[in-house]
Amino acid sequence: MEFLASLFVGKPLNILLVSVFLFTAYVVLRSSTLGGGRHHKQILVAASAWGLYAAWEWVVQNLTPEANIRADLLVIWPVLAILSAWALFRSLR
Repeated sequence: MEFLASLFVGKPLNILLVSVFLFTAYVVLRSSTLGGGRHHKQILVAASAWGLYAAWEWVVQNLTPEANIRADLLVIWPVLAILSAWALFRSLR
């Protein structure tokens, strides 16, 4: 968990890179699949969630840089983990 915190807490660009990676995966999978990629929309949802998290992290970093107790991450990280895992499972299935 400390490794994830060092990668994402206070670093909105790192979070945005995850979002861009997921969006790129969505575009690639959608264009390479016959039938329109019905199950790849979950990746788009996960990419959007990561993008919203990047925006939230930027707001927190700029408006309250002294915030050292981040209770919001107790909700955000499990939601992102579940969305990302579900998206990858559905798209690779």
